[in-house]
Amino acid sequence: MYCNTASYGLPPRPGWEALQSALADWHGGRTSWENWGRSTEARALLRAAGGVGVERVAVGSTVSELVGSVVTALPDGARVVVPEIEFTSTLFPLLVQERLKVQTVPLASLVEAVAEGVDVVAFSAVQMSTGEVADLDAIVAAAAQVGAITICDATQAIGWLPLAAEDFDAVVCGAYKWLTSPRGSAFLAVSDRLLENVVPHSAGWYAGEDVHQSYFGPPLRLATSARRLDISPAWFSWVGTHRR
Repeated sequence: MYCNTASYGLPPRPGWEALQSALADWHGGRTSWENWGRSTEARALLRAAGGVGVERVAVGSTVSELVGSVVTALPDGARVVVPEIEFTSTLFPLLVQERLKVQTVPLASLVEAVAEGVDVVAFSAVQMSTGEVADLDAIVAAAAQVGAITICDATQAIGWLPLAAEDFDAVVCGAYKWLTSPRGSAFLAVSDRLLENVVPHSAGWYAGEDVHQSYFGPPLRLATSARRLDISPAWFSWVGTHRR
């Protein structure tokens, strides 16, 4: 992969060839879509990279849409602290919610700000703009002391930086960087306390307990696991991610 850019990773041969094969099948009308859809089994990548069970992993296309679901679990008036140069895919889903009280501080002051008492801390494990690595252990410890919810954007980290996803309430990751996947696949791991309160704002058939029994009509029948936050997959992105 490019080592001097935060933009995207070069595709591994297996992922590239799987994507070309899927595109050729699409072009020739030689297959149905179900096999492409099953490529979201790539959610197991987050288990391998972050040590979290697949039942806690949701899939989507972008970091911002997945963070948008997480935000629905935050109570009105929640005090949120974020690094001041945080990438906006993590920041904007918080700022757009006027019901939240969002404060930005220098990354070096983040642990101190959390320890002073907040309800939520949201941050990137590695800052895209500077490459600065957050003190993950110190942030987790400070958040535990005050009972704060932790939201970690690991897009610039998972794939090279050891990170225990189970230590956080939410870990979100775009797969097109260090996980060297096509753009259009992203992961979200959520804790039990978040999953209890989250509202799947983009719920559709793919969030159903049985996706193939969720095409039409009521009643609402969402998955009981984090799959209730799944967003209908961009097939070919996931084909390349699954075989990377």
